[in-house]
Amino acid sequence: MTNISDLPEDLLLELLSLVPARQLICNCRLVCVLWRDVVNLPTLWKRKCQREGFSQKWNRNILDWKTFYFLCSLKKNLLKNPCAEESFQFWKLDSNEGDEWKVEDLPGEHGTDFPSQQVHKYFVTSYGSCLKSQLINLKEEGYWDQVMDEVRPDITVRDWYAARFDCGCRYELCVRLLSADYIVLHEFCPQPVVMEQWSDAEWREISHTFRNYKAGVRYIFFQHGGQDTQYWAGWYGCRVTNSSITIEPGTSA
Repeated sequence: MTNISDLPEDLLLELLSLVPARQLICNCRLVCVLWRDVVNLPTLWKRKCQREGFSQKWNRNILDWKTFYFLCSLKKNLLKNPCAEESFQFWKLDSNEGDEWKVEDLPGEHGTDFPSQQVHKYFVTSYGSCLKSQLINLKEEGYWDQVMDEVRPDITVRDWYAARFDCGCRYELCVRLLSADYIVLHEFCPQPVVMEQWSDAEWREISHTFRNYKAGVRYIFFQHGGQDTQYWAGWYGCRVTNSSITIEPGTSA
């Protein structure tokens, strides 16, 4: 009696490429030596990438199609509640001085529209220091130790900030890559941005990509905030929203 393993390898490869990736790794590879070898073929993972459109906009050579597939399928914003839609859920308020953090609707008083119509709210600081943070556990997000240590995919950080037209303010950002023991391996902590009173109040983006970092990254610490420079009661400090941290294939993928 003929069974599926008797199929030509090309046809078996095509059928297995339709199976969800996790089932391929956890189940199909264990069926027999033939299936294991087919699942390990770069051609199978290349076909899955092409079918799901992962490689269409990628202009670099791809060395490991399986790793490339998993990195693309995992890609998402690792920061939760980046646009204040859930108030301060998922954020730790490290510093909450003055009249404290507040959530407001865009564009806000003496503010401007955000470049994306999908963003409706922002966090705003006060006259005292206001800082908030998230700590991302990479293993909980699906990034296993081996890929972080051997592949070291790009880690891209983006944040948006703005001032009110009628009040000066200061914005600050600090992002750290941490080991399992919370030792700082790399960090991006630029000088605070000071926006003068009567500025244009336009939203500005700041971004940074970590590449070729040390092995051992297990956590990402993200912290941002600031305060107004006029020391006015209320919420006249910097505004932040649409923050993101994404992991995607780098030059070695």
